[in-house]
Amino acid sequence: MKPIDLVIKIGSMALIQKDDGTLDFNVFQRLGDDLRPGMALVTSGATEIGRLDFIRRTGTELNGEPEQDKTDYAAQGQIILMDTYRRFVRPEYGIRQVLVEHTHFNDPQKREHILRLFMRAAEQGCIPIINYNDPVSDEENRKLELASRRLSGPVVECVDNDETAAVIASLVGARTLILLTTTEGIYLNLSDPATLVRDVSAADIAALRVKVEALKTHCEGASRTGANGARAKLDYALRAAENGSHVIIGHARHHIQSLLDGSVPCTHIGVEA
Repeated sequence: MKPIDLVIKIGSMALIQKDDGTLDFNVFQRLGDDLRPGMALVTSGATEIGRLDFIRRTGTELNGEPEQDKTDYAAQGQIILMDTYRRFVRPEYGIRQVLVEHTHFNDPQKREHILRLFMRAAEQGCIPIINYNDPVSDEENRKLELASRRLSGPVVECVDNDETAAVIASLVGARTLILLTTTEGIYLNLSDPATLVRDVSAADIAALRVKVEALKTHCEGASRTGANGARAKLDYALRAAENGSHVIIGHARHHIQSLLDGSVPCTHIGVEA
């Protein structure tokens, strides 16, 4: 079967224009032009897009239980998100929506089922577009299931789509994982563009862990409420590197090839070849 060599993840805020809360169609078009079979896209955005759509239609936000509101927004935004990708991905390529939950990666049979689905997509000229299945995920049940699974060993939580992307990169054996965001990468000082860290590499994983841990001490805050910020992004990047992927963290305004060839500013993380 044709392999998936590249996994790309894009965050919610990279898909939405900050000034007016509308979809950034330039980002969708650029990404749609770049995507090819043999790649897999992990996308955030359904919840925030659903929230913005609900506000436009009703003039108000939901005011129920936060977890229920998140579920309802995600269900409303998911169709908009996928319809927008379909508009911009090249017409000769199929796209296949894959909604995943933590259980798919903690169960060997489900994990194998998802892997085969991804590999068939690559072979059949299609691009998997993956998101966590928030519309049917119940937080309380998820916590109980994860607690039970932890009794027998490590578990995949999929607390956000950065983790989901790292897990999928490991699952398919991707050579590269790209995390698209609203910054050029990881900074020693977020308010000073000159402090962009362009390369975090080492001769082996042990040395890379030391470098990543040191870099995490410079990371503060997150781009939005509910996000885990650069520190968590580094944790998941390290996890992907431990499983053999080279990780690139960069701005969604850049083309994929420009990030891959290093012609634009970004952060590269991995073990030296």
